[in-house]
Amino acid sequence: MFETGLNRRKLLMLAAVTVLAGCKVIPKGPGATPPPAPGPSDALPSDKQRQRIALLVPLTGPQAAWGQSIANATTMALLDTNAKTIRITTYDTAEGPAAAATRAMKEGNRLILGPLSGDDIPAVAAIARAAKVPLITYSSEADMASRDVFMLGTSSSNAIERVVDYAHSRGINRFALLAPNGSYGTRASAAYAAAVKAAGGTLVSTQTYDRSNSSIISAATRLRTRGGYDAVLIADSGKYAAMAAPQLKTASTRILGTELWSGELVVSKTPALRGAWFAAISDARFGRFAESYKVRFGTAPYRLATFGYDSVLLTVRIARDWRYGAPFPTARMTDRDGFLGLDGPFRFAPGGIGERALEVREARAGGITIVSAAPEKFTD
Repeated sequence: MFETGLNRRKLLMLAAVTVLAGCKVIPKGPGATPPPAPGPSDALPSDKQRQRIALLVPLTGPQAAWGQSIANATTMALLDTNAKTIRITTYDTAEGPAAAATRAMKEGNRLILGPLSGDDIPAVAAIARAAKVPLITYSSEADMASRDVFMLGTSSSNAIERVVDYAHSRGINRFALLAPNGSYGTRASAAYAAAVKAAGGTLVSTQTYDRSNSSIISAATRLRTRGGYDAVLIADSGKYAAMAAPQLKTASTRILGTELWSGELVVSKTPALRGAWFAAISDARFGRFAESYKVRFGTAPYRLATFGYDSVLLTVRIARDWRYGAPFPTARMTDRDGFLGLDGPFRFAPGGIGERALEVREARAGGITIVSAAPEKFTD
């Protein structure tokens, strides 16, 4: 469970970040121009004083801008923390995730940050596992998590549990579900059923659909005809929620959403979604981070760049107790007190699934409003 509160810690140019597990402040490093990432032909420098860490992200191809934004954020975190005990080398997954992982292992890296895409994880994990090297990935696909693959992205189960708990606290007891066919819909359905049960509510009706305009509208119409619920979760992106919402909207029905709604303009622009609730990572610290990032790199960061920054903060914290040449201490990853990053508190279950402190937002005519602030720490 979480302890909520509205007080926010100030982040001065991202220079000091408190890690909940140790309650210590990481000092700011020099504001120097970051060195370029090593290219494929660059020799990895000899270094006996720092742990080698590989960053696996796309640096070429259609996702190159995302990957570069994450790579820049990791460099920024190294500078801000003045880290002396780790060295990060970047490898391009666009050339093939297996090839990038193989090169990273040959060059002696003892931890992998990334990859970004869930599709890349199996190939990378297989190669890293043979070398007994863990991953801290930026994916949110919980079914990819394991004892040595830690998911830093926001999982659907995390977001669904948060919004269901909030809805139940506001007097909602009867829940319904509209979910797509496929792996995401299956995971969301299981997470929703578990969250409703844990909250003390009842799941009274479920409808599934293929991801097309006619299918989702038909499913939403069937759900409304059956009735008997106070709230309905549309377990899909804002685009599909906007299609279904007009069929579901009544004066007594609250629409709920998932983490996929975060940052989607259609959510606030669709009249039928006004009053809908969904959970998301807090943006409280992102603005200051974006300002500092732009000063250093001359452009705005992608929102997911904070994952790169937070993965370095986590690594720096654990590296304090990481003996040179020893395997990465994965036991420290599951500290129940968790860690504090730019996106707020986060922690990992023994199976590698990440849990984040999320806020609940409401879609309104003028935009998105926070109705329940993100908890400041974990309390269980």
